Amino acid sequence: LQPEVPATEVDAAASTATDQYTAGNLKTTAQDLLKYGLLEADRKPNLYQVAITQTSAVNRILEPFDLRLKIDDIRGLAFLVVSEQLFQDGDKTDDEWTHPLVRRQRMNLEQSLLIAILRQHFIAHEQEAGLGAGDAVVELEELLPQLQLYLGDTGSDARDQKRLRSLLENLKNHGIVSEIDTNDQVIIRPIITHLANPENLQNLLQHFRRLVGKAADDHANTDGDDA
Repeated sequence: LQPEVPATEVDAAASTATDQYTAGNLKTTAQDLLKYGLLEADRKPNLYQVAITQTSAVNRILEPFDLRLKIDDIRGLAFLVVSEQLFQDGDKTDDEWTHPLVRRQRMNLEQSLLIAILRQHFIAHEQEAGLGAGDAVVELEELLPQLQLYLGDTGSDARDQKRLRSLLENLKNHGIVSEIDTNDQVIIRPIITHLANPENLQNLLQHFRRLVGKAADDHANTDGDDA
């Protein structure tokens, strides 16, 4: 025979189980955020709505992982950032932090340069169409001469195209751009405004402009000497 259990104990156990239960929509939202790092309103509107209306609940789920939710409601973005808690240790700096679930990936020079160019296109799109205006579409033939200006022309159109496509494919894996479509266009994702430090990107572009200008001056001086 099963021993009798006082009703008060049954009620307490049921209450504890209920308290520990996480609603399905919260679970799905947190799982999607942990899997992809972000939610976009135009791509997953239901989960995005959960994220912006139950931010505190989502953050309670994320807190043990030293992650928190950040909302950009103007652009329709909900994305994960590393919690400030990770930086409260006086021995850690921005350049030294590590996280068991977040892999730090440093961009190489060519990738950083393309991000800077793409960000300029995105900001120009927002200035013209307004914040949160939607997809910022750019054509590869528009990007190619800008990349060649800074990195130089390889002397082969096919090689330059391949370089650009390879860089865009890499950035697609970071969620910065879409697939290249059949019209040789890509969509710049709004997350680009949060992924990179705009001051650093602007300094990078200015540095490349100075290098290009110096090379042009040197070339002109050489031509003058030859004459």
